[in-house]
Amino acid sequence: MGDSRRHEPWVILQPDGWLRRPALGLNSLMQIPDKIQSSLKVQFGRFLNKDGAVRRMSAEISSEKAKQSCSAAASAEVRLDRHLQAWWDNPSWTDEPPEIKVNVPEGSLCNLNLRFKAGLPPDAVYNIIIDPENKRVFKNIKEVISRKVLLDEGSRQVVEVEQAAIWKFLWWSGTFSVHVFVDQNRKKHTVKFRQGRAGFMRKFEGCWTIEPLFVDKELCLPLNPHSLEEYESCTGGRGRVGSAITLDQLIEPALLPPPPISWYLRGITSRTTEMLVNDLIAETARLRTISNNANAKQGTEETGDANIGDPVRECGDIKERWRQRRKSGRHGSSLRLTSRFL
Repeated sequence: MGDSRRHEPWVILQPDGWLRRPALGLNSLMQIPDKIQSSLKVQFGRFLNKDGAVRRMSAEISSEKAKQSCSAAASAEVRLDRHLQAWWDNPSWTDEPPEIKVNVPEGSLCNLNLRFKAGLPPDAVYNIIIDPENKRVFKNIKEVISRKVLLDEGSRQVVEVEQAAIWKFLWWSGTFSVHVFVDQNRKKHTVKFRQGRAGFMRKFEGCWTIEPLFVDKELCLPLNPHSLEEYESCTGGRGRVGSAITLDQLIEPALLPPPPISWYLRGITSRTTEMLVNDLIAETARLRTISNNANAKQGTEETGDANIGDPVRECGDIKERWRQRRKSGRHGSSLRLTSRFL
């Protein structure tokens, strides 16, 4: 009887009974690339669709962040102008010398802690400190050698700065180069700095901290405001906002000399830092007593107009006005108090 088992045409039995690997015909060989290509097209198409969706989502998020940033910037400028107006209406304020505490941690030259108050709102003081051209204010800065923005997140920036500083003590004076990384946070009103390249000093770091001071707090009696919003509400926006400022600074030279030389160096450092703070106080006094001139009124009106409409469209105009007002301020015709995003 014949073999009743049925075989497919492409199945071939070897003499030993094992199945021989089927031979693929020309049609099969032609179909493999098509199948692979079809599969790749499907998978690649899904990837492109997914990647496109991710890109669109990322673009939407970036646009929303830019919108929020511009809106916040416009609101901050309006708030600053309102606070300045209160000071122009009532510039009465008595500046006091800073309180200075000097500690000498082991292995360092000194740790300075300075506390003082200023008759200007925190945003205004913050703007003076971070101004790239603040050597006009701080007499111990001879020149800014280089400045580079490493990170820009709107309200926070990380900047690399190298500048030549001047020191004076009794009959002696000189200059030294300082290379620092500065972390500027407008939302928190902090300016942190630390040394980059080692030079004359092994360690040079510190932090400016600016907190609001409710100058006309008595207008809120019997209430006791604990936030800026509460203070503005209970004073009807007429209360002046000052600043409580703290500067912590740690200095460690590359080579710590023995006494009495270390005493002289400590004295130089204390005097230099005190001079820097006094320069800041003098600048706040100058700005506080500036009358509400036409330029200030125009700046406030322009800021009010900037709040009308789409904040994203207005953002570029706001930044340009800030730059122009600071530029004018360097010639004494404006206030130099508005922000600058570089």
